[in-house]
Amino acid sequence: MTAPGRRSVDTHVLLVAAKSGDQQALEALFARYAPRLQRWAARRLPISARGMADTQDIVQDALLDTFRRFSTFEVRGEGALLAYLRRSVLNRIINESRRVKRRGVPAALDPDQADDGPSPVEQVIGRDRLARYERALNRLSVRDREAIIGRIEMGCSYDELATSLHFPSPAAARKAVERAVRRLAEAMAHDR
Repeated sequence: MTAPGRRSVDTHVLLVAAKSGDQQALEALFARYAPRLQRWAARRLPISARGMADTQDIVQDALLDTFRRFSTFEVRGEGALLAYLRRSVLNRIINESRRVKRRGVPAALDPDQADDGPSPVEQVIGRDRLARYERALNRLSVRDREAIIGRIEMGCSYDELATSLHFPSPAAARKAVERAVRRLAEAMAHDR
C-alpha cells in the first residue's frame, strides 16, 4: 500500500519497464509528465510563436523523441528525467522562437492598436535575467537543480519531491528547496 499522495508506481520502476519495451509503462510516463510540462511550456513559449506551434505539440514532440531513445537513456530517477525533459522542451521552444523570428508571424496590422507588449528594452532585460537564471541554475549541484526545477518550474508538491528525489519527508524536501533557491539567488547575484 502506498502512502497518501505518493505515486502508486515509482517512476524508476516505470523507467526500467519502459526501457525494456513495456508500452503501458511508456504510456504511464507520458501521462505523468505531459500535463506538467505543458503548463510549464505555456509560460515559456513566446506569444508570437503560439500561432505556429502549440505547447502541446512541442511537449508531445519532446516526450516522443526522448521515449524513442529510451534504450540509450541512463535511468537515474524521476528528478533527472524531469530535468532532462524540461531541457528538451526548452530547446524546442528556443528553436520555435528562432524559426518565428526568421520567418515572422503573418498578421494583419491595425494602425490604431497600441502595442501593449514589452518594449525592446524590457525584452532585453527579460532575456538577460532569464539567461542569468539558466547560467546560475546550471552551476548548482544536480540535486539542487532538480529540486528547483521540480518545485518552482514544474509545480511539484513537496510530497512529490520527497518521493522523486528520495528525501525522507516532505518537510525535508521543502528545506532542500529553500536552500537550493538561496544558492540560486547567490549564483545569480555573482553573475552580474
